[in-house]
Amino acid sequence: MPDLRGPDRQPAFLGIPTYIHSPLALSQEELAEMQADVAVIGAPVDMGVVNRPGARFGPRAIRQAGYSGAPNDTFYHMEYELYPTQEVKVVDFGDANCPPSSLELSHEAVRMKTMQALQTGAIPLVLGGDHSITLPAATAVAQHHGYGRVGMIHFDAHADTGESGYGGVLIAHGSPMRRLLESGAIPGRNFIQIGLRGYWPDRPLFEWMKQQGMRWHLMAEIVDRGFEAVLEDAISEALDGPEVIYLSVDIDVLDPAFAPATGTPEPGGMTSAQLLKAVRTIVSSVELVGADIVEVAPHYEGPAAITAEVASRIGLEIISALANRRRSN
Repeated sequence: MPDLRGPDRQPAFLGIPTYIHSPLALSQEELAEMQADVAVIGAPVDMGVVNRPGARFGPRAIRQAGYSGAPNDTFYHMEYELYPTQEVKVVDFGDANCPPSSLELSHEAVRMKTMQALQTGAIPLVLGGDHSITLPAATAVAQHHGYGRVGMIHFDAHADTGESGYGGVLIAHGSPMRRLLESGAIPGRNFIQIGLRGYWPDRPLFEWMKQQGMRWHLMAEIVDRGFEAVLEDAISEALDGPEVIYLSVDIDVLDPAFAPATGTPEPGGMTSAQLLKAVRTIVSSVELVGADIVEVAPHYEGPAAITAEVASRIGLEIISALANRRRSN
């Protein structure tokens, strides 16, 4: 058991703010030497937004969230009864070098950084950044594991299957899932979306999604059938077809009461307790090969920073579920 009051223990506000006080790797060689199981990557990009910008500050806010000091092996998961970072080696791999003047160059930087992590054997956990960063991150995962083999479990208020953004722009935070499908990286049948609500997409877009074989669960279904029933169906779908899974969590899947600091908030969403349980249940049930947490725009709330806090916890639940799965196997 770690010494909770030992000499290495310090308040959360001291030191370099790596994710959950993980060691920092400044190069691919260092990441490989550390034998990381999970590589945390910042993707500070928000040029793809169509509403409220600011998600470029998400990675830093998520890293700064939390009240527990170093070392991170003192984190104890009550439900799993384990210290997750003693089972799974987590390393912060820093940020992709994303120039604010170019979405294309930023995306290539995210893809390359994600690929570098994959080449060391680590699972990339990418902190956005707007949802457009899922395109390069998941593309890297598909390139590494094979086009057509990867499935996408996608938590979001929006389907992000838009044909284009404003002005006909093909790459935006409302279109990454369509671009992944069109490229062949992830087949339509391998998409499972959870939490959709609001007034977009419209009927023609849903018809297109249906034609591609995509599967989804509206928030209305969660309300009517119950969270547990929908979660069970989503896991069953995830195990039907894809060989491995990429998990993408848009923070706006949560009701704005739980995550107000985001670019396109949508009332009537999931609770943080529901999402945290869903994430750990899914990751415990599938073979995860990559994940992202996106659309945290910290400036749209006060100093309580509850959106960054829940985003940080989502990442920790992913890590904890990986640890539980490893221990169980």
